[in-house]
Amino acid sequence: MAELNLLVDGGSFFEGPRWRGDRWWVSDFYRYGVFTVTPDGIMEKILDAPEQSSGLGWLPDGSLLWVSMVDRKVMRRSPEGGTSVYADLSGHATGHVNDLVVANDGNTWVGNFGFDLMEGDDLKPAKLMRIDPQGNLSVAAEDLYFPNGMVITPDQKTLVVGETFGNRMTAFTIADDGELYDRRDWAEFGPRPAPGPRADMLKQLSIGPDGCALDAEGQIWIADAFNQRCIRVAEGGEITDEIPAPEGQGVFACMLGGADGRTLLMCCAPDSAARRRKQANEAALYTVRVAVPHAGNP
Repeated sequence: MAELNLLVDGGSFFEGPRWRGDRWWVSDFYRYGVFTVTPDGIMEKILDAPEQSSGLGWLPDGSLLWVSMVDRKVMRRSPEGGTSVYADLSGHATGHVNDLVVANDGNTWVGNFGFDLMEGDDLKPAKLMRIDPQGNLSVAAEDLYFPNGMVITPDQKTLVVGETFGNRMTAFTIADDGELYDRRDWAEFGPRPAPGPRADMLKQLSIGPDGCALDAEGQIWIADAFNQRCIRVAEGGEITDEIPAPEGQGVFACMLGGADGRTLLMCCAPDSAARRRKQANEAALYTVRVAVPHAGNP
């Protein structure tokens, strides 16, 4: 069994983990901010995010992008420290905006829930949005069941999107102009759920892909939000490794990083229910050493 090491605890709900420079970057939903954490566990709040931050990324000029979930925007902090709205997705997102990934050329893809998850609405498909390097917003893909964690391959030619309520990881080829085409299943964990009442759809799900990270062998570490674990998955769907969450915890995001790219960070909490997470500080970050280093984006 892999040895899990507690990096930091006392969070509300950690999401969007990234490694940049010499430290981790992570959002905390209900402490309403973006934080950094050093490898020895020193946490610092970098910016306030009053509408809940989630996915994080950096533009080629070093600007930090973060998702502002509730008001359905992507925010930008310039290298000089000024903040501004980078894109307003409220005309397209049908639920909270969630994770994002930034390509080397500055193209950015952003997912959203598609429905009101926290209020128990029936599941509905969502759009995946693209923000081009000039800041223009367009629909990149439709009919995705909760587009969540995303990775881009090192050659910048393939985008893989986790569909948390779709039983799959979905891949697209990225054209030179940033458009997506050749949609296909990268990994199918079960049939695509038939539309219908929320309770009926949930019974059809086997794996819930959440935050994820690509490694140098082309496999993806996936936080399985339904089964309290991180799994390493090969294209086609074979699970080649599994790391259980600490007892009493689930895993809702993960990322590869550290100086050699071989540290897997796991964002853990007892559950993802907003009402409970807002009232407790039970979330924690754990690390575990793995054999194959990080690759691609984020």
